[in-house]
Amino acid sequence: MKTELSSFYPVIATRDVAAARDFYTRHFGFEATFESDWYVSLRRPDAPHYELALLDHTHPTLPEGHRVPIGGGLLLNFEVADVDAEHHRLVREAGLTELLTLRTEEFGQRHFIVAAPDGVLIDIITVTPPTAEYAAQYAAGQAPGA
Repeated sequence: MKTELSSFYPVIATRDVAAARDFYTRHFGFEATFESDWYVSLRRPDAPHYELALLDHTHPTLPEGHRVPIGGGLLLNFEVADVDAEHHRLVREAGLTELLTLRTEEFGQRHFIVAAPDGVLIDIITVTPPTAEYAAQYAAGQAPGA
């Protein structure tokens, strides 16, 4: 029997909940739906099924031995309609550090990567048609533009 999900969202264990909240609200349009000094729930008002939570990595709600900030190894993909406009807004106007330069990939993405607080990577993506080689690797009917 499958688990019936009513919601699914990542929770980022962070050193600085307030700085992380400010980052996601300022740059990506999230709004706080619950806020304490150790936990913040965020949601996009235009797409309420897009949720993200931030948790103080030292909080006892995490099991001992797991109270570490997330940081390296976590990559969040944000798909957008116009990656070039987002690149201009986030890198040129807001001054976020670009860790991967804006590029078009053969596997079907035009994207760039910036860092959030604690080293979480944010990959800003516009889907593009993949090359024939990569298109063949998608399940039937799942390739972009299929």
